[in-house]
Amino acid sequence: MAAEIDKPSLLQRFVPLFRNFDYPLLMCVGLLACIGLLAMYSAGYDHGTRFVDHGRNMLLAAGLLFVVAQVPPQRLMLLAVPLYTLGVALLVAVLLFGITKKGATRWVNVGVVIQPSELLKIATPLMLAWWFQMREGQRRAMDFVIAFVLLLVPVGLIMKQPDLGTSLLVMAAGLAVIFFAGLSWKLIVPPVVLGVVGIALIIWNEPTLCADGVSWYFLHDYQRTRVCTLLDPTRDPLGKGFHIIQGMIAIGSGGVWGKGFMAGTQTHLEFIPERTTDFIFAAFSEEFGLLGNSLLIIGFLLLVWRGLAISIHANTLFARLMGAAVAMIFFTYAFVNMGMVSGILPVVGVPLPFVSYGGTAMVTLGLALGVLMSVARHQRNVPKEVGSRL
Repeated sequence: MAAEIDKPSLLQRFVPLFRNFDYPLLMCVGLLACIGLLAMYSAGYDHGTRFVDHGRNMLLAAGLLFVVAQVPPQRLMLLAVPLYTLGVALLVAVLLFGITKKGATRWVNVGVVIQPSELLKIATPLMLAWWFQMREGQRRAMDFVIAFVLLLVPVGLIMKQPDLGTSLLVMAAGLAVIFFAGLSWKLIVPPVVLGVVGIALIIWNEPTLCADGVSWYFLHDYQRTRVCTLLDPTRDPLGKGFHIIQGMIAIGSGGVWGKGFMAGTQTHLEFIPERTTDFIFAAFSEEFGLLGNSLLIIGFLLLVWRGLAISIHANTLFARLMGAAVAMIFFTYAFVNMGMVSGILPVVGVPLPFVSYGGTAMVTLGLALGVLMSVARHQRNVPKEVGSRL
């Protein structure tokens, strides 16, 4: 008689796919996603289908997270060079025959219209992590020089579009990889000191530098305007300074407890521009106050902390560097967005993760979280190698 073989049920086949998932990380993401949905419903319930689309984008990001988490970091490393090469090639295509909207050339038609700079947010740190993995055990000063070249190529092409916000995010992710790969403090401190001194000089000489007719040769006119508007929003309160002034009014009017869910006057009387995208933090602050902001900031800090903790226990240098880069990507997103809405950083068009509306940005974040979850899932399955700064 033929032996009868018990076939595993669908549930038995599905459960192993979630094995070794990092549930503290998922809890942080879940908290931020709930806050994002709450904020989007209030800010965008009368703004077409923004709330429904935001939920759909979250589901797409969750699906991408789940799929990427199944891929071991060793296989993700094989994608580094192709993705980076493709991304840089598409940026060159944008430069040559890109699509211009609102004075910026950031898109290219390859059958569908895409924004290649979004791909580089992940491809650049992936490439740098691959480079340092290849040079592990034999790294020299020249390896860091080459790493900076690999970073500056996409950053320069993105700034040429111009897109200061995305270029800052790509640079932050790349610098995180280079730093955690073991860059000497002797090379880090001088640029930081020069940057602080430069910012202080700009603030001190603001009346002269921002006077009409003065040109900053190292920045585009719109970038100069953003810096000058940050230093003194009242120079053009109904024009360039309107965003910053209304954002600060909304945040301040929320007080400690906030005005209440769907009760924000600045938000619903449409004084806050871009209230469902870049400036949704102002809308959230008005309705939920300091208490809500504290919960949101704690959520981001826990996410960054958990990402760094996962990186520390990763098995390979590549996995450690990628995990740390993803953690710093979320820190940079949140810090820059909250800073620009609060009036302490220039307005550069950076969304707030999980909260701001935006399909491309949400998918990119889902991909980044998938990489981090991949590192967490597979760190017990490979013998651990000797590390770097992490």
